[in-house]
Amino acid sequence: MFRHKVRALVVLLVAVTLTGALGVYAQGGKVTFMSTQFNTVEESDKARAILADFGDVDFVPSEEGPMIDLLKAEAQAGSGTVDLVGALHGTFPVLAQEDVLFDLSDLLAEIQAEYELPEAFVELGKLGTEDYQYYIPWMQATYIMAAHKDALQYLPEGADINALTWEQLAAWAKNIYDATGEAKLGLPVAGLFHRFLEGYLYPSFTGGMVTGFKSEEAVAMWEWFKTDLWPYVHPQSIAYEFMQEPLLAGEVLVAFDHTARLINAFNERPEDFVAFPAPAGPAGRGFMPVVVGLGIPFTAPNPDGAEALLKYMLSPETQARVLKDLAFFPVVGGVDTSGLSAGVAIEAGAVSAQANSPDALPALLPVGLGSRGGEINEIYRNAFSRIVLNGEDIPTVLEQEGANLQKLLDETGAPCWPPDAPSEGACQLQ
Repeated sequence: MFRHKVRALVVLLVAVTLTGALGVYAQGGKVTFMSTQFNTVEESDKARAILADFGDVDFVPSEEGPMIDLLKAEAQAGSGTVDLVGALHGTFPVLAQEDVLFDLSDLLAEIQAEYELPEAFVELGKLGTEDYQYYIPWMQATYIMAAHKDALQYLPEGADINALTWEQLAAWAKNIYDATGEAKLGLPVAGLFHRFLEGYLYPSFTGGMVTGFKSEEAVAMWEWFKTDLWPYVHPQSIAYEFMQEPLLAGEVLVAFDHTARLINAFNERPEDFVAFPAPAGPAGRGFMPVVVGLGIPFTAPNPDGAEALLKYMLSPETQARVLKDLAFFPVVGGVDTSGLSAGVAIEAGAVSAQANSPDALPALLPVGLGSRGGEINEIYRNAFSRIVLNGEDIPTVLEQEGANLQKLLDETGAPCWPPDAPSEGACQLQ
């Protein structure tokens, strides 16, 4: 099933030492599953309970750095202890660069014959290649929209809440303002608002997060945001960190936020609220998933067991248990949400609809910035403050903040990440 590569064997003593660290169980059928997710004691216990129904699994939680170091060392030794790897998308480019992962294209085809997977997430697992599947998507978290059902009467004529455009959202917010005399759209400007700009607005209007930062499309986007949307955003949005409280208080009727920062509204009053995907723009339906994938190292002592466990983790039944017990959302269709809390079930529907939208355009968390990751967030937030709150000239602001962004990319050497096209060396603004 796998593409075979000739691997150089290094000193046997290294292999023996590494084998002693975790134990190789190829003969006994045990599968060693190392994951950067669920690495707290409480989460690990819940994960092990789910894995127990599969069979003999040694679940090894790990931080990203030690996992990468171990897999690199095992690849150099030509012998390994880890069968299955679970990690965020951002970990896999490093592993791909070190050439330690099998191509899972054939296994993916088997899974897709049984379950629906978001094509956008499958494409992410190719890491910019044509046909090499470095990882298969495992689970996700993200940001979505929420609305009080009282707001639905003000939707623009013909609008589908599960397939809105940004223009329709602005028209909806204006309709609410015209009917109530109040701005009732809420944004968490004091919270995770930078993700709204990086992962939703910019991709939807420019097709990327970084390269089009100061493009003509970006200028038009900011002009639209300033004149068509912001006038109908609740004035207290600049102080909102979590949107569930203003939704429950009735201060806003429509809001955007992370699923974890909306869940209380859905749990406390599920009969009053609906969840739905973020709107789409000219370039697609930009959204920011936190994608977690599963890969199999070349040095896996039990690759067949790893395949079987990967299939188990992608089954709708297991995906439902992970959602219920560990609060990560499924990536496969057909997951039964009837046993979940009402709030989680509401969010799960919106998360699935967003990821599986035909125009879905996933924008990943910034990759390659290391300890300077917070600086990119400040650049986007500064652009918002200067353009929308202070009324500064849009092209001038984008030119100046774009220079700051390019300097950050050049100094860190961070290559472009999706939805921007792959780059050789540091990502470059247009």
